[in-house]
Amino acid sequence: MNYHWNWRIFWEPAPDGTGSYLDMLLSGLLVTIEVAICAWIIALAFGSIVGVLRTLPSKTASWIGFCYVEFFRNMPLLVQLFLWFFVLPELLPSAWGLWLKQLHNGPFYTAAIGIGLFMSARVAEQLRAGIGSLPRGQKLAATALGLTTAQTYRYVLLPIAFRIIMPPLTSEFLNTIKNTSVAITISLIELTGAARSMQEFSFQVFEAFTAATLLYLMINVVVVIAMRLIERGLAIPGYISGK
Repeated sequence: MNYHWNWRIFWEPAPDGTGSYLDMLLSGLLVTIEVAICAWIIALAFGSIVGVLRTLPSKTASWIGFCYVEFFRNMPLLVQLFLWFFVLPELLPSAWGLWLKQLHNGPFYTAAIGIGLFMSARVAEQLRAGIGSLPRGQKLAATALGLTTAQTYRYVLLPIAFRIIMPPLTSEFLNTIKNTSVAITISLIELTGAARSMQEFSFQVFEAFTAATLLYLMINVVVVIAMRLIERGLAIPGYISGK
């Protein structure tokens, strides 16, 4: 049986009443971008805190950071999303659990938070490596100037460390975008979910996922170009070669 190609399917009306199949895919792309941005903000915020904890002289702080990283890094993202979406409401008091189950856009918030926490462990390790790569004299010089530990991180270590780890952070941001596809398992209709819905409605599976692939490539190319420009602007002579 030969497959019947139909590239005009994108302009045909979708059964869900949202417009054409192309509109369905673009709507899914918008959700993917929104989830990725929210998750990345969470990943940067928590990852920065945990990365600093892992480099503090306090053994307790370092141990807390280590446990956080190992918990989120070593558990599959799919399992984590299932835990947040299906298990957590059952463990909370009944009123809170019911509120979570009835939360509007619950899958969106679950995906953003779950992916953000998962990626924060990777950001924390990148930041720990960036801080560890700095000359020990910088921290000693800050201490000699009378700066506190918080001031040393705030004004000396973190500004340089973040500029050093910009290239690997670019890769992590791209991973965050790709990880949003896992959210289809908790009923979030992002780009992959929209492509899946399109192929189920129209049976044009190759057209649906070809379009989804091109849209993923498009957004990733835009992110790479933007991050490369940022990397060049923040490059430090002797640490990163600004090409």
